[in-house]
Amino acid sequence: MSDVNENSHAVLLRRGLLLEYATLGWNVVGIAVLAVAAVTARSVALAGFGLDSLIEIGASMVVVWELSGTDGERRRRALRLIGAGFALLTVYLLVQSTWVLAGGWRPHPSPLGIGWTAVTAVVMFALAFGKHRTGTALDDPVLKAEGRVTLVDGLLATAVLLGLALNALAGLWWADPAAGYVLVYYAVREVREICREECGAPR
Repeated sequence: MSDVNENSHAVLLRRGLLLEYATLGWNVVGIAVLAVAAVTARSVALAGFGLDSLIEIGASMVVVWELSGTDGERRRRALRLIGAGFALLTVYLLVQSTWVLAGGWRPHPSPLGIGWTAVTAVVMFALAFGKHRTGTALDDPVLKAEGRVTLVDGLLATAVLLGLALNALAGLWWADPAAGYVLVYYAVREVREICREECGAPR
């Protein structure tokens, strides 16, 4: 590898790590904010979104670990762990949405939750774009896969935001869990994609 290529690779690695550290920092703060908002509004959706932040923290830690020294087996293990994160996200979405719909849980309006999820959606989409570009340049499937986790996190933030807004503005309490079912599709798709790449699942 030439000096130019080595320098470029090192810059891309640093960028990938910075993107992951930014994701970690945002989600650590987010767990505290969401806990306050969820308790204040008695919102299952906000509490569940806090769980999603925990999954995103775990996925980011996997990528930091992978970028610090990659070999074939380590990469496969990292991708499997990210796939497990997607599977947990799928279970969370199904359980949360069904629980809220079946129980008729009606959260109070949450200005804090609306504000945080709105900003989080923008931040997650920006981070997901950066991870995809950097992962593509590095030819690193783990960073690209975690970028898809971040994208789903942004989609989930958007769905929760929509549900909170419709509940606050129109009293449509069921909008939040209904949107959660839509996101199950994205999480299941990514689990299948990772299994296809690393577990030899058929197309």
